[in-house]
Amino acid sequence: MPPAAKTKKKEPRAWQRMISGRRLDLLEPSPFDVEIEDIAHGLARVARWNGQTKGDHAFSVAEHSVVVLEIVDRLYPGLDHKWRLAALLHDSAEYVIGDMISPFKAALGVNYRDFEDRLEAAIHLRFGLPPKAPAEIKRKIKRADIICAYFEATQIAGFSHDESVKFFCRPPAGLEIAIKPLPVKQAQILFLDRFETVLSQLETR
Repeated sequence: MPPAAKTKKKEPRAWQRMISGRRLDLLEPSPFDVEIEDIAHGLARVARWNGQTKGDHAFSVAEHSVVVLEIVDRLYPGLDHKWRLAALLHDSAEYVIGDMISPFKAALGVNYRDFEDRLEAAIHLRFGLPPKAPAEIKRKIKRADIICAYFEATQIAGFSHDESVKFFCRPPAGLEIAIKPLPVKQAQILFLDRFETVLSQLETR
């Protein structure tokens, strides 16, 4: 009998269709396929802390991003508007890959970080930012991110003050942030509003 015909292995799909209709290649993301409406839509539906928070609504990455920008503005007044935009977009890759908690990211290793970096670079280029922010800017944004995590942890994620200080940081004296999880649509609108405000400031400087 003749040998069985070999079937060609089908390559797995490596793109995601966004709500805008864009197809984003997940392995080689293009800035031309990045839309702020898709980012806002996705981030408003991604829950921080894997959804393990108090209240009727999850605390979304969209709202977290807005709070991080608020903290950056309070810690570093006068920061160039392009880096304020970078602060707002610091977790924007999560509109594709979701918000993985830090212990899981560590377990996945460097390949995950590379994947996240490629997405972030495409997003930055789409909105006129350098693919990678300078180390000092990244440090400032990360500091604000960790401070935000402290307030989230103590107010909605069930951490005690001492636990939050141990795992995150002690916020600067006098800095108080109220964490109030919003419904999805409100978080989406809030993120888009902040984006448009910062972008307009960047364009008119």
